[in-house]
This record gives sequence, C-alpha cells and structure tokens, in this order.
Amino acid sequence: MYIRMRNLLLTIVLCVLSLSISAQKKELANAKANLKSGKNLEQSENELRKLLLKSDNRNNEKIWLTLFDIIKKQYDQGNEKLYLKQNYDTAKIFLLTGKLFEVLEQYDSLDALPNKKGEVKPRYRKKHADLLNDYRPNLYNGGRFFVNKGQYKEGYKMFDMFIDCIHEPLFTSYDYENQAELLHEAAYWASYCAFKQKNFEAIRHHMTLALRDSVHYCSMLQILTETYKSENDTTRYIETLYEGFTKYPDELFFFRSLVDHLAQNADWKEIVKIANKGLQHDSTSIEFLFPKCSALLNIGNLKECIATGNKIISLNDTLADVYYHVGLAYFTLATNLEEQIGRRTLKQKKEIKEYFDKARLYMEKYRTMEPDKVLQWSSPLYTIYLNLNMGKEFEEMDRLLKSKK
Repeated sequence: MYIRMRNLLLTIVLCVLSLSISAQKKELANAKANLKSGKNLEQSENELRKLLLKSDNRNNEKIWLTLFDIIKKQYDQGNEKLYLKQNYDTAKIFLLTGKLFEVLEQYDSLDALPNKKGEVKPRYRKKHADLLNDYRPNLYNGGRFFVNKGQYKEGYKMFDMFIDCIHEPLFTSYDYENQAELLHEAAYWASYCAFKQKNFEAIRHHMTLALRDSVHYCSMLQILTETYKSENDTTRYIETLYEGFTKYPDELFFFRSLVDHLAQNADWKEIVKIANKGLQHDSTSIEFLFPKCSALLNIGNLKECIATGNKIISLNDTLADVYYHVGLAYFTLATNLEEQIGRRTLKQKKEIKEYFDKARLYMEKYRTMEPDKVLQWSSPLYTIYLNLNMGKEFEEMDRLLKSKK
C-alpha cells in the first residue's frame, strides 16, 4: 500500500513537472515566433517574466536571453520610429534601456556562478558589457528627460542605474569611475530627483559623489540643508548653512535660513555678525542690512540700529518695518534717558524731547504705510504724544487703545 502510494505521488510530481516543462517550451517558442515577426512583443515579455517568477526557471539561461532579445527588439522598433519621426513615446525608449540593463545585470550573476570545478568563467560578460556600454548614455539622457518632465521617480531610477554600473561586476572591463565629471553630475541629479520626492535616504545614497560636482555644488548644499533639517540634525544643518553662506553669499537661501534659525534662538549678536560678513561682500544689500537693523534693535544697540535703518531708507524708502524699527529705537532712547535721570536739566529735557519727536516722525510714517497694524503703532504713539503735549493726537491714541482692549 505504501509503495503504491509513493509511486502515485511520484507519478503526479512527474506529470506536473512535465506540464511545467511543456508550458515553458511553449512560452519560449511563442516568444521566438513573436521575436521573428516583431509582433506581440510586450505580451511575450510579460509571459517570460512570469516564467522567471518560478524558482525552477530562475537559472534558465534560455529564458533570460530570450527576454533580453524581446526587450531589445522593442527598443529597436521604437528607435526606428523616432528616427523616421513617426509617433512614438520617447519615454518608452528610456524605460526600455533600463530594462535591458536590469535583465543582463541579473543574468550576469547567473553566468558568473562557479562551474562544476568551482571556476568562475562568465561566458557572456564581455559580449554583454560591450553591448550595454553603447546604451549606457541613454540612462543619463533618460534621467535628464524625466527631470525635465517632472517625473522624478523615473529620473532617479535612470541616474541610479547609470551610477550603479561602476559597482556591477558585468562592467569590470570598463573604467567608469574615472569618467568623473558625468558621474558626479549624474549623482547630483539623482539626489535632486530624490529630494523632489522627499526621499532623504536616497539623497544620502549618492551624496558623496554629488558633492564632487563643482557645477551644482551650491544646489547640492541646499538639498543637504533641507535633508538635515528634516532629520532634525541641527549640527549638520547649521554647518552646511554656514558653508553655503561663506562660499555663495549671493545665494540668499543660506543667509535667510541662518537668520531664521538664529532669530528663533534669539541669537541677535550672531545675526549682526553674519550680516556684517554679507555687507563686506555687498555693502548696499538690503537683504543684509534689514536683519542687521532688526537684530541691533533687539540687543539694544540703538544708535547703530538708527544708522542702519536710515541707510536702508536711503536705498529703498518703501519698507514699512524699517520705519518702525528706527522709530522704536528713538522711542527707546527717550524712555531709557527718562528712567536714568532724576532731576533733569534743560539740556537733558531737550534731548529727550528730540528723541520723542524723531520717534514720532518714523512711527507716523509707519502708521501711514501700515494703517491696519494698530496695536504696533498706537502704543508707542500714545506715549510719544503724551510726552510732546500733543493733546488731540494723544486722545485719538487713547480711544484706539481702549477700543482694542
């Protein structure tokens, strides 16, 4: 009974195996027929890929090589249509290029398995490497094509494959690593595509090579700052911002980001320091002057704040906040002097009055420019009008403040 059952199971296994081999032969025969006719190529590609999903077929050389021929035939047909200026999806050519590399790189790992003697002697490596080398520029060009189309996932894949050739055993006879300029540029674009997808892990994957691309170094630093920020790596975030600001003072991304970070931490002295560094590069840049003016006000360096603010106004008199900063600096000078002095001399009273009067001019200008920001200008103007004995104006501020309570 046991022997009969075992024989029955063996018969079933052999039947299944026979059917599997028969199906495999059928799919291969269909694929070769379609390859010859140039028809139903995508269908054959899908059928061959399904065969390779089965573990018994993964080491089948015929399936891999036929799959490559099917994909190459599609590529050749598409390339011919493009050459003849017939309708064809350009993107498909680049995607097919990627498939050619994927198939032969996977096949190479099979081709390089040790033989019965334990020797590694790939039969097709040189032939396939030479063949794919002619197609390799299409990986780079395809990446650029997809970047221009805003298809960053596809773009990343193209650039990643282009770069990965330097690590593939299939291409050991080609010295791709010494094609530095294009390799570094591809690494930058791969990082750019990853950044556009917010794939920060992928950015790091090509970061070392990308930072060797001198043409896009500034842009790569910006990508890295956003990467470090997203990862809450404050130390590297700040280090990269300082490097970018030092090397590219005209690229205001670095300065603005630094100012934002320093302001959040109330590090006003450092803002003045980096603003002065920027002003050494461009002494009339309002981008550097304005944060300096604001920081000087916050650290109580009032007279320099006034001087900086007036310089800004001489360059551009349309910035309302500058009038507010200068007005507040004069206001603070007046109130500080009032608090410091007990019994005042006529000269001191005159000085306080002059400060309040100058504060009034700037605050009234600010009010004119920003009429809706009542709380910002009404409170200092209330005190200014009170000290200048401007009754009508004082009463107006008094009413406004009471209405806002």
